[in-house]
Amino acid sequence: MELLEKVQAEINRYMTRIQSEQQEDGSWRYDFETGPMTDASMMILISSLYPEEQELLSQLAHRLVQNQADGGEWKQYDDDDGHLSSTIEAYTALLLSGYLERDAPPMIRAKDYILRSGGIEKAHVSTKFMLALNDLYPWPAYYPMPLFLIHLPKWIPFSFYRWSSYARTHFAPSLILGHLKFSLPHPSGADISHLYTTSKYKKLHHQSHGRRRSAIKRNRNPSGLQGKRSNHSIQKAESFILENIEGDGTLYSYASATFFMIYALLAIGYQPDSPVISHAMKGLLSFVTKTDDGGMHIQNSPSTVWDTALASYTLQEAGLSAGDDTVQRAAAYLLSLQHTEKKDQAEGSLLRMTGGWGFSESNKANPDVDDTQAVLRALTRYTSYHADSLESWRKGVQHLFRRQNDDGGWAAFERNSTFFMTRLFAVENFEDTAFDPSAADVTGRTLEFLGSHVKLTTNHPRVQAGVRWLLDRQQRDGSWYGRWGVSYLYGTWAAVTGLRAVGLSSKHPAIQQAADWLLRMRQPDGGWGESCKSDVAKTYIAAPYSTVVHTAWALDLLIAVHDTPVKEIKEATSLLIDWNREEASKRVTYPTGAGLPGHFYIQYHSYPRIWPLLTLSHYEQKYKGC
Repeated sequence: MELLEKVQAEINRYMTRIQSEQQEDGSWRYDFETGPMTDASMMILISSLYPEEQELLSQLAHRLVQNQADGGEWKQYDDDDGHLSSTIEAYTALLLSGYLERDAPPMIRAKDYILRSGGIEKAHVSTKFMLALNDLYPWPAYYPMPLFLIHLPKWIPFSFYRWSSYARTHFAPSLILGHLKFSLPHPSGADISHLYTTSKYKKLHHQSHGRRRSAIKRNRNPSGLQGKRSNHSIQKAESFILENIEGDGTLYSYASATFFMIYALLAIGYQPDSPVISHAMKGLLSFVTKTDDGGMHIQNSPSTVWDTALASYTLQEAGLSAGDDTVQRAAAYLLSLQHTEKKDQAEGSLLRMTGGWGFSESNKANPDVDDTQAVLRALTRYTSYHADSLESWRKGVQHLFRRQNDDGGWAAFERNSTFFMTRLFAVENFEDTAFDPSAADVTGRTLEFLGSHVKLTTNHPRVQAGVRWLLDRQQRDGSWYGRWGVSYLYGTWAAVTGLRAVGLSSKHPAIQQAADWLLRMRQPDGGWGESCKSDVAKTYIAAPYSTVVHTAWALDLLIAVHDTPVKEIKEATSLLIDWNREEASKRVTYPTGAGLPGHFYIQYHSYPRIWPLLTLSHYEQKYKGC
């Protein structure tokens, strides 16, 4: 069988499968799978306050144990040498929940790994924060994020309201908790001081633990802290939290932020069975998903809008008519979730910034550029069947233009958010979370949409500005760094396909340099695979094997550059077809989504379905007559 025939057969197979996975409401609901953090936090919360959820706790615990590596550690990705913070969080959750005792073999192996790796002292700040909330780590005498920040006006460079929406959402409850130094001792009384490596920290732990347990014993009712609420700063932080609770009860549709919110509300006097906390717990329970291995996992933020937009758009690229019922139902679902207003959180007023879309269906107030352009792709052809949807589409395009930064690029959530005075705050990954500068992947994908769907070229001033930004940010080796995917393969693919879509010639030096770099990064088997280690090292590091998703991105880039299928394209296409049938292989399950460098990676279960189909469809479109 000729390669083109194989491509066409594979396209049909993928289309059939993806169509069969569409839900009745028109959406696609694929898993958004991450490391142990959300599962561990949920287990601790359940065992502390919600014993009626014992079955879920057991299921989460069982999966945690199943995912432990042979050396006792938990990993973020396959070639990870071990992730200390994830291991501490998993160990703590298993111990506090009562699922395993300290002398159980998995716990002994985990303890040995933790101590070999430097103990709790070497954990990430977010892990120490989680431990402090549960009376297992001493709060610092001076919390590095002072509460008064929430009062600073937006014009001050390091104001709370200059941070990214992600940072504001997580830091608002953190400001309360750090200021009050609140802890909720676990009912089990479990102790993890044996995970410290220095006597200094063990002593601090025991002193803090003893003082706090005595305080709680004297005042079992958290409302005894009610007097703290007279503090205007705490009230302002509380108001920020309450105003940003989504319809499902979660804070901005993030599980991680919702955990912080629950502890913060407890700290200022809310009861565990209060309506707002009960609603938050229901929201967290709605994030439970059953993974391919049969276990249970708490998604940090379900990716339903993102996955639905990508699936619908890709099916249309593969040849499905926009009049097909699959596309029609997806479009109706997506249109129902378009945002109509956005709150200016510094002033408390509503901005009529209409037209964007968020990442998950419960997100109603935090539109982002990447989801907006993805949804607009899915709707472009649909508007020719439903003229009444054209206005929504136009508003979406206008939203993209409004979100363009003054430097010409696009960021995910914020406009003109820059790294300024970040060294004032001694917090790990602060730059990666608190600010949201222009990113090559978001800029490239937005340009690709504007070129292929709005038919704009480099003659348009907005496009010119975006192109200039990308060309100025190309690495010396020819690559671009991608913020929301792993990592240089993702950024380079997005940048090149975006530049080509708006009319940059394949002979342009930047395009040629990028294509040459890509071929140099090719794995010995003819595919591509990049390690999650790249985003910490800020340089390309190869994965130990090719992955389906990375190979699809790389191949799509080469197709965008070459008018005829060169040898490398043909070989990679054949490999992709073969690998796509190995659904349980590491090539399929390696995480290719990025959240927080070194600490948070995502295995999108949609990606091994969507990106290969898109790439094969582009192959067929371009090389059908070759």
